[in-house]
Amino acid sequence: MRRLTAGLFHSVDGVVEAPNLWQGQSFDAELGVELGTVISQVDTVILGRVGYQEWADYWPTAAADDPFAGFINPVKKYVASTTLSNDLAWENSELIVGDLDEFVRDLKNTEGGEIAIMGGISLVRHLFFAGLLDSLTLMTHPVIAGVGRHLFTSADPITALQLQSSEMTSRGNVISRYGLATSS
Repeated sequence: MRRLTAGLFHSVDGVVEAPNLWQGQSFDAELGVELGTVISQVDTVILGRVGYQEWADYWPTAAADDPFAGFINPVKKYVASTTLSNDLAWENSELIVGDLDEFVRDLKNTEGGEIAIMGGISLVRHLFFAGLLDSLTLMTHPVIAGVGRHLFTSADPITALQLQSSEMTSRGNVISRYGLATSS
């Protein structure tokens, strides 16, 4: 069975939106290595509508020598949206038709590498609580962002997590991987 993963840049106060506005000087070489490791294992990406639209406007015209552009443009991309039509212009993009959870369950049962959720805060949250996300990586920067969306909200249920791994980078970023705790 294929693994479904997600990774988000995260401020100490829990903001996961628009990290380019608050990462500042904390992005370091170790985070670059982490991202390189992630994309070397992923051969399928799931995007939310907003992430798809923002990225489809930028990445196809990004510099050819950008490592992320070299990954994200040719990779197979599935888009979770109830408002977009299936004529998606970005190469290797396909609209998810039908029930999202069922689609993801079926996709996880196909051959291939890891599946990563990218560009979709609400998508990560939904699939995490649906029990379909195998690993959630939070790359916590030593910064208070103040303003922006959080992954989890006060309306979320109490949910036990299991720490899968954790490490700290030279600039004080903490990379923590979590899964849902198994009840025993």
